[in-house]
Amino acid sequence: MFTGRLIVQWCILCYIYSLNIGKGQQGIYDFHTHSCLSDGALSPIELIRRASQKGYHAIAITDHVGLGSLERLISEITRDCSLARKHWDIVAIPGVELTHLPPAAIGQAARQAKEMGARVVVVHGESIVEPVEAGTNLAAVQSPDVDILAHPGLLSLEEAQAAAANRVFIEISARKGHCLTNGHVAQVARMARAKLLLGSDAHDPEDLMTESLAVAILRGCGLQESEVNQVLAVHPRELLGKLKSAGFP
Repeated sequence: MFTGRLIVQWCILCYIYSLNIGKGQQGIYDFHTHSCLSDGALSPIELIRRASQKGYHAIAITDHVGLGSLERLISEITRDCSLARKHWDIVAIPGVELTHLPPAAIGQAARQAKEMGARVVVVHGESIVEPVEAGTNLAAVQSPDVDILAHPGLLSLEEAQAAAANRVFIEISARKGHCLTNGHVAQVARMARAKLLLGSDAHDPEDLMTESLAVAILRGCGLQESEVNQVLAVHPRELLGKLKSAGFP
């Protein structure tokens, strides 16, 4: 016979279990990945398929581009993303990563990328492991057409404050090398109240994240539980809402 106390305990356990199931079904939101159209291993459609099977809710294909390759890459990625959304339960988003551009050219390139159909524009930030030109971070966060500043390295408070003012997300990176300054980036973003996203910067299928890895990366750079939830769920949904308001299906 179940006593009243046992019934209450059982109900509490069932409620906790239901919360965990719901949490597990949130999936990963990843707005920074690469296909074989730049330096990734997989075609865009295979990358999306593998992400879907790994439990991703949304993925942006953001191959490296300069001004000369914008139109071709955006066209190809857009077609594959459209096909994936039609047949699979994943939000596949065409995007670009503006990489090693002169800072003075970033605003124009971001604007052209949006006009050509890129829904997410990422800028390759001043990672400490690559010779990115100084001024790239600031040019990115000052552009109204940039959505994400990726792996910004030794991010300054001025840059983070500009990102917050202009609604540009700052990336916490899961990529080797680029991740070395995650703790600094998280601390400065917190001071400026800038919004963070976690990006895999995936180049190979094994780079795609799991929820447990995503949580570990964010806790490892000093974020509290409430902040982890903001980065993994709240901020991605804000970006998706921004895309929807701009006409993305």
